Amino acid sequence: MEASRAAPAKGKKGQPSKADVALSHIRKLYAVEKAANELSDAERYRVRQEKSLPLLNAFKAWLDKNTSKVLKGSLTRKAMDYTLNQWDTLIGYCERGDLKISNAGAENAIRPFALGRKAWLFADTSQGAKASATCYSLIETAKANGLEPSAYIHHVLTHIADAVTLEQLETLLPWNAELPASKKVAQYG
Repeated sequence: MEASRAAPAKGKKGQPSKADVALSHIRKLYAVEKAANELSDAERYRVRQEKSLPLLNAFKAWLDKNTSKVLKGSLTRKAMDYTLNQWDTLIGYCERGDLKISNAGAENAIRPFALGRKAWLFADTSQGAKASATCYSLIETAKANGLEPSAYIHHVLTHIADAVTLEQLETLLPWNAELPASKKVAQYG
């Protein structure tokens, strides 16, 4: 978005700027995701294979053709180079229906931790920081999976001593936790 704001509204001969064209490609991908939002993971995977992959292929072809035409060092060129360098990661969401197109949710979840880490006295050692990060990760992952964090942590602490196999430990992960319905929340936030 910064590249679009920094770029002229129109390119040569009144054509849309490269940043605007790139954003147009991205908007099409998000439109597919919006339409598939209520589908099951399997259906969303199918939609991505049928609709998103052709859009991504067209976007990649456009990037390959146009990146060298943009001034090195410009915000638009940096964005285009970054996109190409991260291409395999970028298209990874199409391989599974349960993945999000964006990692904004994860970034928003860790932002308070990143902002507060210097102020937290208990994180003045590497062990304290690791413990803090582990606790924070558990809480945010519980929230992301529709669990009430304190109920989830109580559930884990109550049952972890009985878990001796990897399979038993995996049942304690937030997306597998079998909490009573009263301890789950429909939408946390």
